[in-house]
Amino acid sequence: MVPLDIRGLDHVVLRVTDLERSLAFYCDALGCTAERRLDELGLVQLRAGDALIDLVPVDSPLGRAGGAPPPAVEAGGRNVDHFAVRLADFDEVALRAHLDAHGVEPGAVERRYGAEGNGPSMYIRDPDGNTVELKGPPESPSR
Repeated sequence: MVPLDIRGLDHVVLRVTDLERSLAFYCDALGCTAERRLDELGLVQLRAGDALIDLVPVDSPLGRAGGAPPPAVEAGGRNVDHFAVRLADFDEVALRAHLDAHGVEPGAVERRYGAEGNGPSMYIRDPDGNTVELKGPPESPSR
């Protein structure tokens, strides 16, 4: 018997080079809300459904503890490979229009497997080059 019963992601922490630009992306374009801010550490926690996305500016006390800034996307570097956020609905036309309105380039929609089974998903990039997967509901539950 495994002693852990993982239910999903609790939070992901991203080191960012421009906090305001990242807040605009995650709050305005993706609809997250700022839940907690600890400026003395350099931490902003955003509510993303039942999970959190933590933003840590690389020039803050917490960010400096992590070493050098994320590698430049132009040089082929990545801060993380990607992380996925679950969406309650996946209306491709509305989603593309919304992302376009926020200056976010929508990716191709493909059927991919995730925690809840196969369903539609789209990859986009945040301002620091991190890939975010927008994962739609499953075609049928995997459990």
